[in-house]
Amino acid sequence: MRVDSGVDSAATAVRPAPGEELSEAVGEAVGEAVELLAGRPLVGLTGAGLSTDSGIPDYRGPGSPRATPMTFDQFRSGEQARRRYWARSHVGWARMRHAEPNAGHRALAELERAGRLRGLITQNVDGLHRAAGHRAVVELHGRLADVICLDCRRRGDRGELQRRLAELNPGFAEAHGDEVASAPDGDARLESVDGFRLADCPVCGGVLKPHVVFFGENVPPERVALCYAMVDGLVPESGRPGALLVAGSSLTVQSGLRFVRRAHRLGVPVVIVNRGWTRGDEFATVKVDGGCSEVLTALART
Repeated sequence: MRVDSGVDSAATAVRPAPGEELSEAVGEAVGEAVELLAGRPLVGLTGAGLSTDSGIPDYRGPGSPRATPMTFDQFRSGEQARRRYWARSHVGWARMRHAEPNAGHRALAELERAGRLRGLITQNVDGLHRAAGHRAVVELHGRLADVICLDCRRRGDRGELQRRLAELNPGFAEAHGDEVASAPDGDARLESVDGFRLADCPVCGGVLKPHVVFFGENVPPERVALCYAMVDGLVPESGRPGALLVAGSSLTVQSGLRFVRRAHRLGVPVVIVNRGWTRGDEFATVKVDGGCSEVLTALART
């Protein structure tokens, strides 16, 4: 698909990062994206595929291990389910908290600093966008770095909880250090969690949960409204609209797909960067089937 934007092709030459050569097909698609996005304000929408180059596996990308995330109802079902969650998360978080932003995160932050990216919606809970320097970011599903009590609603720091869990379960994380985290939420594959001791809310003794949206929970409506407002803001009173840039999301779940559908209904162009099929492909003006780090770096440098 070629988009006629009236931009001189010499000004849209794609320049991948040193050592990161784009294939001919991907390079052509990136060229189309560059032409389409030139001069338009952008809103970004990112998913787990963006963080794979930071060592955090995704749920549905090519080669990803099969994962069955715990639902909210399962978490609330009893102590055994919570023991399974927190034991696996304790091991995974010990490694995940050291993850660093990759070239894709940095490219988006560069677009924000340049004034091209007006806002960012992320489905990720790893906090890497903020670590890369983003300011205007909505963390749609929350952050693993925060903890909330389901009883008194007190919010706390995950680092402090990690310390308490380590004191209650000395040597547990170290003993399972070779077991690989299998999901974007830091969940690690453990054969057994027997004997793992839970930490309760230090204020009321209630149940602690990571302050993220589990499967089976709803994203807070005020957060959804803020994201819709970002997309709606891409439509000016006159002139051509901005564009929605999707990176690293299969858009399988409705929480992200609804913003792509909103953009499409408003006549806002949609560019999708993702390896493999996405549920939003039918709404894409340009689809780039490539890695986020390489493609976003190329887009940021044009």
